[in-house]
This record gives sequence, structure tokens and C-alpha cells, in this order.
Amino acid sequence: MTARTTAPLRRFAHREWGPLFGTVRDALVRDGWRAVPMTIGAVGLTSVFQIVQNTSWGFQPVQDLGSVKAADPLWLALLRTPLSLCVPALDLPVWGALAQILLVFGISEICVGWWRTLLIGYVATLAGTTYARIGLSLGSDHPLGLPESDRIVNDTGPSAAVVGLAIHVCWRYRAYLTGALVVVVMIGEVVFKNNLAGKEHLAAIAAVMALCAVRAQWGPARSRAPLGRRPPPPPPPRPA
Repeated sequence: MTARTTAPLRRFAHREWGPLFGTVRDALVRDGWRAVPMTIGAVGLTSVFQIVQNTSWGFQPVQDLGSVKAADPLWLALLRTPLSLCVPALDLPVWGALAQILLVFGISEICVGWWRTLLIGYVATLAGTTYARIGLSLGSDHPLGLPESDRIVNDTGPSAAVVGLAIHVCWRYRAYLTGALVVVVMIGEVVFKNNLAGKEHLAAIAAVMALCAVRAQWGPARSRAPLGRRPPPPPPPRPA
């Protein structure tokens, strides 16, 4: 591949991922792991939940703290939702959940801050939880509905929050193609594996995209600019 053919690829990569990569790199070089304290805490809590729920005495306490099912009363589901992000799904390897949290939560914490990361993650997770109840009310015959068997599915793990955070970070840093690829992959998941988790991921995407649209329309002008491309502050005035 010649320099002439690689130059457009380099320009595209810089335009798509340059500001995002630069922000993450600078934070990690400057602060190391101190740049992502919330993410490290979430990884640690998920690891503890995984260890405890695989003991003879710990499974039920973990479920009582963070297991969400559509059959649960709404108030109970809302109460358990914050910790449900850190309770690994029973049918998936825990390393997948840990990798998702470390990578996506970490990037988001650096790029938009820890409290926005938690907020967007909870919004995405709540969107999935809410959709599960709506889908069950529509029934399996409806295109957006769910079968009655999904009422007792154990709905835990960080995946909905991870998908929502990925969309939000891509929007903030104008990595539109990457965000579109995330959406396409999630649609493919529903097409080829039509289950509750896949549809909840789409609900999470819809909720976060709605938040992005609202912020783009009515948010402060400075916050609408991508963090990686904001102009530097003006230099101080020279002394007379």
C-alpha cells in the first residue's frame, strides 16, 4: 500500500478517533490509573459479586442486592438497578463483563467525567429495564414484544450501560462512523439472536440518542462542542 493510498486512511483515522485517543492517552500518561477511580471501583465490585455469588452461601444475597427481573415489582427493580450493573450475568463469562467495564467505562470516565458516566449508564440500564416490561405487555406476537418466558429472565450485567456509554462518547467526540457501527452490531444481534438482552441494548441506544439530541438542541453551547476539539483558552494579555 503506497503513501498516496494510506494518506486518506490516516486522515480518516485522525478525524474519527484522533480527539478521543488524544484525550484518553493524555489522561493516562498524566495520571495513570488515578484517571479512572470509578471504573476501578466498578471492576472491583463486579469481581467481588462474581466471587460471592459462586459460593454456597452468597448466591441469594447477591441476587437480592442486584438481580432484576421483569416479574419483580417496579419499586424493587428500581432499587436494585444501580447494583445490577456490577452483578455479572449468569450465562456469560465474567471476564467479558470486566473487560467491558474497564474499557468503555474507563474511556467514558476520562472523556466525560465519572458522574456523567454513571448517569448515562443508569439511564441506558433503566431504559432496558423499562422496555422489558413494555415488551411483555405487547406480547410475543408484536414486533417489539417479548414472550412470557422473559418475565423471569435474570437481567443483570453492564452491557446496556456499555452500549449507551459507547454511543454517548462517540457523539461527544464526533466519532459518528464508530457510533453507527455500534448501532449496526446491536441490530445484527437482535436479527440473529432475538433475545431480551439484544432488544434491551436497542432500547438503551434509543434512550441515549434521545438525550444526545436534547443536549444538542438545548444544552449549553460550550457543552455541545466535542471535548477533544474545543479551542484552547486565549493567551493572557501581555503586560503594557
